[in-house]
Amino acid sequence: MNPRRLTASLMAAAALGIAAPAALAAPSQYYGLLRSRDLTAFGFLRLDMRPAYAVSIEPGTWAIETELGYQNTWALSENVEEYLTSLEPTGRRDLGPDEYAAIQALPGENYLLDLESASFDLTFHYKFSKNWTGYAIVSAVSYQGGFLDSTIESFHDAFGFSTFGRLGAKRNDINLIYDLKGAQVASFGSPTDGGFTDPTLGIRFSGIDMPEKWALSFEGAVKIPVGGERTLLSTGKTDVGVQMSVQRFYDHHALYLNLAAVYYAGAEFPVEQDATFVPTLIFGYEKAMTDRTNINLQGYISKSVYDSDQTDLDELLSEKYQLTLGVRHRINQFLISFGITENLQNFNNTPDIGLQLGVAYLPSRVERTRK
Repeated sequence: MNPRRLTASLMAAAALGIAAPAALAAPSQYYGLLRSRDLTAFGFLRLDMRPAYAVSIEPGTWAIETELGYQNTWALSENVEEYLTSLEPTGRRDLGPDEYAAIQALPGENYLLDLESASFDLTFHYKFSKNWTGYAIVSAVSYQGGFLDSTIESFHDAFGFSTFGRLGAKRNDINLIYDLKGAQVASFGSPTDGGFTDPTLGIRFSGIDMPEKWALSFEGAVKIPVGGERTLLSTGKTDVGVQMSVQRFYDHHALYLNLAAVYYAGAEFPVEQDATFVPTLIFGYEKAMTDRTNINLQGYISKSVYDSDQTDLDELLSEKYQLTLGVRHRINQFLISFGITENLQNFNNTPDIGLQLGVAYLPSRVERTRK
């Protein structure tokens, strides 16, 4: 079994194992899906709608949330994996112009993305009325070689799995190589250390009457390129998105479904991309373990931002599948979240692993409980 499939299976088994009925004296409190966004290097700069909270705040009040995401990406085409595995002498090396020339000489299209990134989101929510809430998100990102390479390689080695060519490149390095039909770009090191990305403005409506154990909301959001096009920081174009969120509550657990559609206006780096619509499906399960602690298991499916004008490689054209296992814990008005994300099925278009840590301050919340 592929190690990434094994990890995803263990995550699901862990969630199901701890989802046994819990003896809770009070009605369960629900927080909704983890608010993390997609950290995939392919399309990271586009607008990505966050899942809706199950927590509400009083009209005329505000709330603040922060989200720190960290991901490790080692994604490459099959020919590049075979090339790195066959290098003589064997062992790690700094990739450079000679290796890039060799990759260009390989048959067909090829690519290698080797990097880690940390993203930070600061979101301010304000509830205008019973049914309308507005929010603004300020974001930043940094790029680096990171520290997770050895951990991932040790995991692969422990279970006797392939290293996917990792041993042919230096650990904790940055390598961006695109030798596609729409792009020939190479960067040994990051073109930027990081900076602010595009801010997002959004509004949420939740005024549709639903049965007692159901909730329905709609959102609209826009990503605004205030600083123009900047490599790995902004596409320089405006994206617009809408989302519908359905929530179903039971005694001590809840089910969630988020359907989103984003008008992605395209990008210029690493390859020129035309405008397109990107649908996204997020579904999940929340279990109340105690009166303050809940666990989440949620899946993410989204269309690739690439099409046949940029590449014919199936792994870059295929949908992105990710699975997240997380825990939420409330301390008075603070809600702390932690999640681990693994890629599924199409392993070379998503991060190997992602970590999310979130803190929300909800000074005047309305409890979402079900007896």
